[in-house]
Amino acid sequence: MGNLLYIIAVILVIIWAISFLGGYYTGGIIHALLVIAIVAILLRVIRGAA
Repeated sequence: MGNLLYIIAVILVIIWAISFLGGYYTGGIIHALLVIAIVAILLRVIRGAA
């Protein structure tokens, strides 16, 4: 479950970067998803899971 959450978080960060750097308007929802992705990555780093 944790590995799947990490993969989803990475995908969300990539989608955010593409939309941010590409100039596409995605609305505010992409920023909320980015926060969720960052929290998931931080939880994985703090727990020390490899």
